[in-house]
Parts: sequence; C-alpha cells; structure tokens
Amino acid sequence: MTVHFIGAGPGAADLITVRGRDIIARSPVCLYAGSIVPRELLAYCPPNARIVDTASLSLEDIEAEYLRAHEAGEDVARLHSGDLSVWSAVAEQMRRLDRLGIDYTLTPGVPSFAAAAAALKRELTIPEVAQSLVLTRISGRASKMPAGETLANFAATGATLAIHLAIHALERVVTELTPFYGADCPVAIVVKASWPDEKILRGTLSDIAAQVAKDPIERTALILVGPGLGAEDFRESALYSTDYVRRFRCAETIASGKDEA
Repeated sequence: MTVHFIGAGPGAADLITVRGRDIIARSPVCLYAGSIVPRELLAYCPPNARIVDTASLSLEDIEAEYLRAHEAGEDVARLHSGDLSVWSAVAEQMRRLDRLGIDYTLTPGVPSFAAAAAALKRELTIPEVAQSLVLTRISGRASKMPAGETLANFAATGATLAIHLAIHALERVVTELTPFYGADCPVAIVVKASWPDEKILRGTLSDIAAQVAKDPIERTALILVGPGLGAEDFRESALYSTDYVRRFRCAETIASGKDEA
C-alpha cells in the first residue's frame, strides 16, 4: 500500500499531470482538499472509490484515513492544490507516514504562479530587467514567517515577487514595497488562476489597493510585483541570436548561414 501525494494543479482539471491523473485512476481511495481542489478531478477516480474531502479534517483525522487504507491494503491518491513543493502541508504528513512505516510517493503539479503567468501572458524573467522570481507570503494564522524572510528584504533585491496568501493584507504589501519599487511599479493580481471564474487585475503600487477596494477579493489570489511585469522595450535574449555560439549551433554553421539547431 502506498500514499501518493499529487499536485493537483492550480484549478483547471486538465492541468493535472498525466502521471497524477493515472495514479488517481488506479487508487481505490482518494483524499482531496475540497476547499481548493476542483471536484472535476474526482471524475478520474475508479468506480466505487472511497472519496474523502479533507477540508474539515484535522491532521489526526487524515492520519486515521491513511491507517484505515493501510490495513485494507488500498493505495491512496492524496490531492493537494498547485505543486507539492510549496505551502502544501505535505511535510508533516510525510513525517507521520515515516513514523508509521507507510510508503509514499510525490508527483509534482503545475504551481499557481505558473498558471498566473500564463493568464497574464507574461514571461516572469525578462532579459536584463528581471532574472529572479521570489515565491513568498506573509505571516498568517497557520504559521509565522522566519526572521529575515520579510517583504522588505526580498524587495531590496529588485526581483519579481510572487506573493501568496496575502490578498487580505494588500495595503500592508503596498506600503512595504513602495519604497523599494516605486509607486509606478507594475502589479498584477490573478484570482483563481485557470478556474472558470478566473479574474485579473492590473495596476501599479499606487492604485492597486483602490481597485481591489471597489471589488474586494477574499482568497485564492496571487499578487505579482516587479518591473518585469510591464517591460516591453527590453533587450532580446542572445539565446536565438544569429551570431550566438552554443553547443548545438557551432561557429561554422553560423558563418555559413545554415542553422542546424
């Protein structure tokens, strides 16, 4: 018996990986976070599967489900939103499974920041404008931020920030970032990226809070901040330049005008 942790993607049911879909299809038990994982994914479950919404369960309740499946010799597909590597609450579950001697696997998923970038039709790394992306959040009830991991410290680098779980504190975010990026720095807020009711707000640090005040956003939103979000007149990458020598494109080929890459 194995517990399969699966990154269910940002929302759209068809953004789950093929591997994740296939594991769901062959697992007789499925645990999913019903508050943020779309029910459409449950269509991949086999007939008569035991399906459990974990939204209202405690960690002890979830552990009990793993033990029940373990005793029955039934694999479990455990669905978490986005990708498992960030803010998935998988670490504490794996620690308990290790203690219980229950095997598990991890299948990555499409993270919310990638879905948000796709919705915005933006590349988040722009040549000589923005080459770093910081995934962060602010302190909340679930857990505090470690000392040193502050918006100000990250903003001092000038990198593009993808701020999760912070829409409720947007004014604080604006206040802390404006001294570093300037009031005219581009901001984008993507609400429920890839869901049918996806919504996008674009603005600057000077006006984004007023936009949200007119139409409040409660949850499932990602805040993106950085000059790269508005860059248009930027230098093109040398990667595909006609005179750029790389492993699959030798100097002789470039000189002859024949590109075999």
